[in-house]
Amino acid sequence: MNLTRFLRRTRRIHRSHLAIVVLPNEAAAFQTYRLLQYHGISPEHLAIVGEGYSSPERVGLLEPMQIAVSKARRLSIFAGSLGSAVGMVMILLMHWHTGGVLSFTAFLAVLAIGIVSGFLGAVIGALFGFLGEGSTAGIYRHHLRRGHYLLMMEGPETLVRWGQEVLNYYSATKAY
Repeated sequence: MNLTRFLRRTRRIHRSHLAIVVLPNEAAAFQTYRLLQYHGISPEHLAIVGEGYSSPERVGLLEPMQIAVSKARRLSIFAGSLGSAVGMVMILLMHWHTGGVLSFTAFLAVLAIGIVSGFLGAVIGALFGFLGEGSTAGIYRHHLRRGHYLLMMEGPETLVRWGQEVLNYYSATKAY
């Protein structure tokens, strides 16, 4: 009975949303944190990142190069495997159509195709990682190096939107 409940629970996909607010000093970060708590957002969904609070590594804010290397590694393995499989299929199709004997050169060609596609996958993965998520992480790390603080809100979409609405309401200038 417990096993079926466990399996049923693990099949659900939990989508988590994230909002990050850059704040100029510790007082503003703490006031914003307390404001969100006052409006019903639990502390388990909030984190302050900065001097004296959580570190960027603790909340999962990686260095841009770590992101680029990770993406490059994953895309390299995927592209190398796909290139080798496509090369092998092409050689087997050529062998099937021509009826010739498979030679050692054909297998070297498959290896070369795999290496070249793996290298190209690594280059493309590094560019996507560095220019995509890495640039965003770099911007937030730049703010932290300048002494600013980050308030991170993570949870279901409705919770994150509610937090953003609260912050927009209190930060909007009112012209009377």
